[in-house]
Amino acid sequence: MKILGIGNAIVDVICKVDENFIKQNNLTKGTMKLIFDDKEFKSMLSNLKIEKTISGGSVANSIVGLSQLENKVGFIGKINDDDLGNKYEEGLKTENVDYFYSKKKEELPTGTCLILVTPDSERTMCTFLGTAGKINESDINPEDIKKSEMIFLEGYLWDEGEPKKAFEKAIQNANKVAMSLSDQFCVERHKNHFLDLVKNKLDITFANEQEITSLISAKNFDEVVDFAKNLGKWLVITRGEKGAISINGNEIIENGIIKNLKIVDLTGAGDLFAAGFLHGMINKMDTLECLEKGKEMSSKVIQQIGARL
Repeated sequence: MKILGIGNAIVDVICKVDENFIKQNNLTKGTMKLIFDDKEFKSMLSNLKIEKTISGGSVANSIVGLSQLENKVGFIGKINDDDLGNKYEEGLKTENVDYFYSKKKEELPTGTCLILVTPDSERTMCTFLGTAGKINESDINPEDIKKSEMIFLEGYLWDEGEPKKAFEKAIQNANKVAMSLSDQFCVERHKNHFLDLVKNKLDITFANEQEITSLISAKNFDEVVDFAKNLGKWLVITRGEKGAISINGNEIIENGIIKNLKIVDLTGAGDLFAAGFLHGMINKMDTLECLEKGKEMSSKVIQQIGARL
């Protein structure tokens, strides 16, 4: 197997909202808020019209993208044996992703992410992790990890206690490790842990400019570049309208964006960028080709509703 993803198994519920809804619910636009109270989550959802429901989760979206590019991939993520859990599993199987998890009846329901899309196409997420956030080391089979060329992790997985042990077990048994920093708030919550991972455990790190700037408390992007050059590991950074940059030691490669796209929903842009880049990497493309494949995939997904092509 080329890549095995480990992440939160979340069902995405996509709704269109206006700017007032974001303010009234004390949300920060463009970020992800964790909701721990099932009642609060249901209350918020009850006032909304659902546009689309789809199997999601950051790394799972990337893994599906890799499968669509005809790579042999798998995924580990915890679901409940409930209606949403069944839909989630079916969604992965339909996309030819090997699912390395046997669902059973859990106390908590399958995880759900409310994706609120404002008129400017920006997405703000409210996530009730449910059983997804309870993945633990017993859910990780070392043999599955060893059989994959690379594992791909998400920073979101660090938002609860048990998953950290699953994370560490996976890293210890992996041939290569890639990870997405996931979200600026996530980075700020786990800065010391993430910095240790980036410096000492990861072979390749995906981040957007805000996440990596926050991680190293940089004053400007030049400081980010200096950090990356001295890191001795691969760091790939998306920069919105400035395109993306890959820094691997002294090799610094940049690419721009595709202009004049009809942007509908930015959900999944980073996930699909990572899928395209990793596709290039595991198929021995050069770095610019990896960046271009990432750009192609992210450009496609932002012209539609939802995080999967």
